[in-house]
Amino acid sequence: MNDEQLLRYARHILLDELGIEGQEKLLAARVLIVGAGGLGSPAALYLATAGVGDITLADDDIVELSNLQRQILHTTASVGRPKAESGRDMLAAFNPQTRVHARVERLKDEALSEAVSQADLVLDCTDNFTTRHAINRACVQHRKPLVSGAAIRFDGQVSVYDLRDDNAPCYHCLFPEADDVEDANCATMGVFAPVVGIIGSMQAAEALKLLSGIGESLSGRLLWLDVRTMQWRSVNVQRDPECAVCGHRGH
Repeated sequence: MNDEQLLRYARHILLDELGIEGQEKLLAARVLIVGAGGLGSPAALYLATAGVGDITLADDDIVELSNLQRQILHTTASVGRPKAESGRDMLAAFNPQTRVHARVERLKDEALSEAVSQADLVLDCTDNFTTRHAINRACVQHRKPLVSGAAIRFDGQVSVYDLRDDNAPCYHCLFPEADDVEDANCATMGVFAPVVGIIGSMQAAEALKLLSGIGESLSGRLLWLDVRTMQWRSVNVQRDPECAVCGHRGH
């Protein structure tokens, strides 16, 4: 690390658990963030400012005025721009040393598989089950840790699916894919703005812990938050040995 980096990341380096060695791991890390909206905004900001060296920000949507109530990666001047490009420019303003690749597309099939294979860790910051399951399948295939968050109305949830571990559950173990599941999204149900900030920040914290090798991740646990009462619930999640997506691991 150079002198500027030592100063920029000084408060991380002061942490005994992290230190220079942990910070250097962050600087060398490659992260894929799928979704540059309510969850992806705080997650990307914290990962970039914390010094993650290489971030791919993927989103096929454009910034709308109704996004600005909670999607803090974008400003009023960003309205009409692709979220991935608006996000890239904002992250560069915060930390020009982080390399940010904007992908203005809905990653799927081979493109998704390739993007996941090139990352050290993946953050699912999307808002629909189809994409969530596609990301999970790609992470299972390439054995990449997945940090998943979700928020709607006054509720949020966050978990880690550390697919490097044969005994860890995948997203499908907890939320099996079903044809009759209807997506609940903010456009139709609304969302209390700070919920996505809380959950997205927790996704960033879990990602930084996994990348630097500190602490204990949320793998095997799902945290559920009701902001109306500010009550947290923790649910233990077991791997399903018959899971259609990850059941073959360890065989």
